[in-house]
Order: sequence, then C-alpha cells, then structure tokens
Amino acid sequence: MNRAAGLLLALLAPLALASCGGGGDEATDLTPEERLAEAKTALDETSGVHITLEADRLPPGINGLLSADGVGTHAPAFEGDIQVTTGGLTAKAAVIAVDGTVYAVLPFTTDYAPIDPADYQAPDPAKLMSGEGGLSSLLTSVEGIEEGDDVRRGEEVLSTFSGTLPGDVVAGVIPSAQTDAEFDTTFTLDDGNQLTEVVITGPFYPNADPVTYTVGFDEYGTDQDITAP
Repeated sequence: MNRAAGLLLALLAPLALASCGGGGDEATDLTPEERLAEAKTALDETSGVHITLEADRLPPGINGLLSADGVGTHAPAFEGDIQVTTGGLTAKAAVIAVDGTVYAVLPFTTDYAPIDPADYQAPDPAKLMSGEGGLSSLLTSVEGIEEGDDVRRGEEVLSTFSGTLPGDVVAGVIPSAQTDAEFDTTFTLDDGNQLTEVVITGPFYPNADPVTYTVGFDEYGTDQDITAP
C-alpha cells in the first residue's frame, strides 16, 4: 500500500466507525424518562407481541397467578396458557380472551368455557395490552427512575431502569396487588427502546411475603387473528 492510500484509509476510518454505531447511540442521547416513554409507544403501536409472565413463587395457601405464556394483540385479545394455584392445587389451562370474555379449557375438560379470571386473582389477559391500565402504563407510571448497569443478552447490550410503582397501577396488571403499597420495579430495554422485560417485587397478596413477577416481551410485530372459540 502506498503512502497516499494509507493516509486516505486513516482519514476514513473514524467515519466508518461512526456509521456502524446503530440505534444505541441515539438511545443514549435520551433521558431515562424519554426512553421509557418510547418503550410505551412501541408496545402500544405493535400489532402483537409474545408475552411471558412468571412468579418466583406463591405464598402457602394463596390462590393466585403463577404464570402466563401467549400472544397479546390490541384487538384487545390474548391467546396462550395460564397457570394458577387454587385450593392448594396447581392448574394449567389454555386460554383465549377476546371481546371482554375469557375462555379456558379447565382441567378434566376438553372444550373452552367462559370463566371469571377474578376467581383466580388473575387479570383478563386481553387487558394487558391496553394503553391505559395495561402493561405499557407501567413504563410511564414509575417513580424515582434510576439508570442501572447494562446487561448482555448474546451479542445485544440492554439497558436497565429501576424505580417504584404505586400499588394501584400494578393492580391493573395483577389484580391481587395491594393498592396502598409500593412495588420495586426494573425495566429492561433494547437499543431500539423496546421493552424486553419488567420485574416487579412487592406485596401482591395480603398478609404474605413479597412476590416477584417477571414479565418478558419478544416477537414485536406479531400478526395473529384471535377469535372466540
């Protein structure tokens, strides 16, 4: 390589590096509040998303929601599986929630039938996608936001933000949450400001130790037509 060519490469190298920065650099120019607001918009505007929800445990003798796994859309609708504890037993059921009704295939049955999720201290899963009172509302209701350490998921570097949520806001997602309490909450966002995970810890059940619920999000842009069974 001659001297002129070497000089040209040296001059172009910083430009090449800058062009490879991607959306991450833009994300760091925003405040934590702005990034969380963008994450709410992304969740509110996606056609559908895969949602997982899991409790670390439930206190003894408590009837409540253990886990959920399915697709939520802004119809609003949800299709997937939920797992609850009731009467000391754990039950898993296929669920479809649409048009204000929740249908489930209960244990020892083969057909969907309407249920009242309040009987299991669980939410109507379709309402999780609501822009008001649903999961996205958590992002703009958090108080005392602090930016945490970045975490790595494969080759992707994710950002974390922590704060507290009022109990009445959390109860919109998990109805058993004690409305007069505060819940420690951590959000994880990718460099495009899409919410990938929220972890909520606090008094979800009366006269019981705190419980942690972890909610995961992926497959943004899912297009699924969910109809009543």
